[in-house]
This record gives sequence, C-alpha cells and structure tokens, in this order.
Amino acid sequence: MPDGTDERYHHGNLRAALLAAAEQTTRESGVDALSLRDLARQVGVSHAAPRRHFPDRQSLLDALAVNGFQRIDTELRTAVAGAGDDFVARLKALAQTYTRFATRDAALLELMFSRKHGENADVFMAAAQPSFALMEDLLREGQEQGVLRDGPIDQVGIVLFATMHGIAAMTNGHLAPPELLEGLANTAVEQFVRGAARA
Repeated sequence: MPDGTDERYHHGNLRAALLAAAEQTTRESGVDALSLRDLARQVGVSHAAPRRHFPDRQSLLDALAVNGFQRIDTELRTAVAGAGDDFVARLKALAQTYTRFATRDAALLELMFSRKHGENADVFMAAAQPSFALMEDLLREGQEQGVLRDGPIDQVGIVLFATMHGIAAMTNGHLAPPELLEGLANTAVEQFVRGAARA
C-alpha cells in the first residue's frame, strides 16, 4: 500500500488529482455520486489517503466549489484576453465562455452557487468575486469607450449575468438546442449592447 510520499510522487499533487476526479464525476454523474472512497480508487491511492486533504465529504464539496470559481475565472480571463481590443468581441468571448462552462459543468455550477448561501459563505463569495470584477471591469471599459451609456455598473452587470445564466439554464433544461449556445450568447450580447448604447 503506498504511503503519502508515494502518493504525492505518483500524482504530483494528490489534492489536485482528487479534485480533478471529483470534477469529472460531478460532470458525468452529479454531486450525489461523489464519495471519498470512490475518488481514492479512481486516482489509485488507499481509501484513507484523501482524508489528509479532505477530512470529510463536506470539505471535499467546499474545495470543489472554490476550485470551480477559480477555474471559471481563469477560463473567462483567457477568453477575454484572446478576443483582442474590440469591446463587443471581448464581451462575446466572456458570454460564450460562461454559457459553455454553465452547460458543460451544470452540476458543478449549481454546487458553486449553493455554497454561497451556506456555512462559510464569505469564502465562496471571495472566490466568486474575481469573475464578477472581470465582467464589471469590461462593462466599465464599454462606458469609457462610449459604447455603453453611463449607469451603475453593478446593475448593468446583473442584467448581463442574468441573461447569460438564463441562456445556460434553458439549454440545460432542453428548452434551447445545445448547438445554438454560441449563437444565443452572441445575440444576447448584441441586443444588450444595443439596449445599453449611449444615445
């Protein structure tokens, strides 16, 4: 049976390997399917090994939620940075990336948001903040460039976020075909920009 040193050696980082396996299980089977024993078997360690990092299932779920916020933030920033200097193109990249994440990892996203209203909510709010700040910074750019009219950034951001989240929810609920996801995200941004355009 491998000891802790061997486990770290084989996996590079046992904690990261367990979270990656948990994310995959969540994507395929949902949060209810997660168990520390099954994750240990998936990554090839003893059933007791995960408890060095996650004393119980709740701590695993909390870490998975924080990791989800970190991952979506990385994906959003990469997409926006790769979209060039055009404001609308950058906003479309953000919307496409968010809706893609929210449909590909719907169960994870639900876990992330549910944790923001429970115990240690401040931890999850802090983990979520960078992504919301990215969106608000992008909208502020639009105002500064004269593309969007002036107004409270937080309110404008909520409207855009609700639109993106609604598209993802309709796709997850089979009310919108998955193949239309990118087009719907683009259309939502175009309509948002027209509606919020400076007169």
